[in-house]
Amino acid sequence: MVKWVADTGVNEVLHPEIILGFHGLCLVKPVHDDDWYMGSLYDDGSIDCWAAYGDLYEALRGL
Repeated sequence: MVKWVADTGVNEVLHPEIILGFHGLCLVKPVHDDDWYMGSLYDDGSIDCWAAYGDLYEALRGL
């Protein structure tokens, strides 16, 4: 799983605690991080995240 960090352009590996899939999109809650990340869920199980939300409610609204 990879999160793209927009301000640096660096890929950062996330260690997921929870992954919620929604028809090609997903929300990811990493271990030791209170933020939720939205991304694309691919057939091979990889995820590219492009947005961060402070809580699950805001992340679900972002879908």
